[in-house]
Amino acid sequence: MAQITLKGNPIHTNGDLPKVGAKAPDFKLTPGDLKDVTLADYKGKKKILNIVPSLDTPTCATSTRKFNESAGKLVNTVVLVVSADLPFAAKRFCTTEGLQNVVPLSFMRDKNFAKDYGVLIQDGPLAGISGRAVVVIGADDKVVYTQLVPEIGQEPDYDKALAAAR
Repeated sequence: MAQITLKGNPIHTNGDLPKVGAKAPDFKLTPGDLKDVTLADYKGKKKILNIVPSLDTPTCATSTRKFNESAGKLVNTVVLVVSADLPFAAKRFCTTEGLQNVVPLSFMRDKNFAKDYGVLIQDGPLAGISGRAVVVIGADDKVVYTQLVPEIGQEPDYDKALAAAR
């Protein structure tokens, strides 16, 4: 269990992020077309998982926009924006914002993603959704970088995440 904060108040996730060097946990996530995807759907690509509580919050929206700007410059890399949002809402956000270099995905059908990646919030007002984190997975599906953002309202370290994906 990891401790993070929400406006300075401690809250806890169910576990820890996967270890660097470990095989990334498989997942089942839902995009806007409702056809679930798994880690295997991105086989051979580097993956940046931008894990956010909800795209309806300013920090989550900002991180998605910033990763979208950088994603088009990365070779053989996909940015997956993972949240508890309904797939329709996440898709609408990206369409409205003109974000074409990120893939919005939801763990609405299967909380195992949040559990397996150690980001499922256990207590406090956001219990049941995810903490903010970035996980970079290599083309070989091994974890190369992780960051659990200590304060939910903070942005992740984009430079370190993008450097790990290069």
